[in-house]
Amino acid sequence: MSMSTNHSRGIRGVVPVLAFSGIVVAVMQTLLVPVIKDLPELLNTSPSNATWVMTATLLAGAVSTPIMGRLGDLYGKRKMLLGSLAVMVVGSLVCGFTDDLVVMIVGRALQGFAMGAIPLGIGLMRDELPREKLGSAMALMSSSIGVGGGLALPVAALIAQHADWHALFFGAAGLGVVSIVLTLVFVPESPVRAEGTFDVLGAFGLSAGLVLFLLPITKGSDWGWGDPTTLGLFGAAAVVLALWGVMELRVKAPLVDLRTTARRSVLFTNLASIMVGVAFYAVSLVLPQLLQLPTATGYGLGQSMVVAGLCVMPLGLTMMFTAPVYARLSAKYGPKVTLILGMLIIAIGYGAGLGLMSAAWQTVVISVLLGAGIGLAYSSLPALIIGSVDPSETGAANGLNTLMRSIGTSVSSAVIGMVLANTADHVGGVAVPTMHGFRVSFLIAGGAVAIGLLFALMLPSARRPATTQLRASSEEDANLERAAQVLAGFHGQVRGADGTPVARAKVTLIDRSGRQAGAALTDDGGRYELAVPGDGSYVLAVRAAGHGPLASAAAHPGQDRPVELDLSLPGSSDVPA
Repeated sequence: MSMSTNHSRGIRGVVPVLAFSGIVVAVMQTLLVPVIKDLPELLNTSPSNATWVMTATLLAGAVSTPIMGRLGDLYGKRKMLLGSLAVMVVGSLVCGFTDDLVVMIVGRALQGFAMGAIPLGIGLMRDELPREKLGSAMALMSSSIGVGGGLALPVAALIAQHADWHALFFGAAGLGVVSIVLTLVFVPESPVRAEGTFDVLGAFGLSAGLVLFLLPITKGSDWGWGDPTTLGLFGAAAVVLALWGVMELRVKAPLVDLRTTARRSVLFTNLASIMVGVAFYAVSLVLPQLLQLPTATGYGLGQSMVVAGLCVMPLGLTMMFTAPVYARLSAKYGPKVTLILGMLIIAIGYGAGLGLMSAAWQTVVISVLLGAGIGLAYSSLPALIIGSVDPSETGAANGLNTLMRSIGTSVSSAVIGMVLANTADHVGGVAVPTMHGFRVSFLIAGGAVAIGLLFALMLPSARRPATTQLRASSEEDANLERAAQVLAGFHGQVRGADGTPVARAKVTLIDRSGRQAGAALTDDGGRYELAVPGDGSYVLAVRAAGHGPLASAAAHPGQDRPVELDLSLPGSSDVPA
């Protein structure tokens, strides 16, 4: 009884702790938004140099996200999650103790490494949680980036108004430490591991290609879009990424499996992710500026920095509240339908926004609508990815998907920034954004959503399994779980490191798409038996009190042939069973 209680307590702790780590990452990203216009003065530098403080975080996050995902698949997702958070804490402390531009850029780049926490957290949830709880948990983790951003804006604005701006970084470091401690206490390491080695050359190639691509996107408006430097970097990015792709196709254990990425389900999910990223960032750029512009402009709403943050905060809160709604809708209709529904709600939000910009309460309505749509869309993305890749590839695949969202926000930042700059009125040497510029920005975001909707419609519909799994009502009865009309599967004995049989060990069968295909508890003699829904590759994940976890790859030949597979667990571990 106590073993089951400890396990359920551990499972309950995993979801909020991992979601909290996602919120911490979002806080780190949103940290400087309230003081962004004051950065040149605070750092005693030019506006064009000050933008590097934001650009450094973006570039580091884009580079580290797929790399940390792959390292997590190979060496342990929890280990890499802790590493990401630790680097973020160091970066926050570096920023907290400096007013020097170069040191600040280094610290912000270190903070960017925390971006890997999102795909690592999703991967850990997929490996640890029972299937019926996975949908809502991944939705919460995926939308945490918006939740943290929404909550951080007013808090960061309050701190920036009433304290030294360095306090923002010390607060971020404190949150990072809390997240590390909670992860150590509540989150077990995943037993699932990918085979192969880390593709160092592939990591360097992808990093170089991403930096060459994202740098001109983020700095293009400063340098000029037709400037030889901008065009040269875009050309170099195309060459480097093309060479990297050719190399990845030839490597035995690539950083990114491009053949998997080229699958229709993965490709169109990633393309839709870029468009959702564009839509998410556009509202974050437009509404705070509209709210803070003085009423003397004729359209500005004249609100303080803190009130502007509070008006945009419902964007993040609504994303959080849509997680359980997503789980119910997805369970009934599938993640493709929830992605399409989310895109439609975003389109309605931006359409309504074209006419609802004349009062602060109207911006709250826009935030709620867009938060609901973006929450549904973001929640659908990891489920679509996880349903299309092998369990051992979840970290890298979700890392790439998170990267696609980051590219979307980068493109959005560059394009919307260019539109607002080119439509601004210049009064006394100061550029003042116009209502025309705000509306054009919303139209661009709406156009991106329309393109994303087309990609979502091109996704293959989820096929219902030919056989229906009967789910056990409790862990104690899990060994009675069987599929109707299934093939004979795996059977054998689970032993400890000393060779003695392990009773009541939980053996979970995971199929190639990452779904739980069955589960059983070993009997008093350590024996288990698992049916399989078909031939092919599987992973058998084993957990037991007092033993380390085990993940063993196995293949089933089909043709109603049972496969005998004895499993040997490592020695004692502090991982909850």
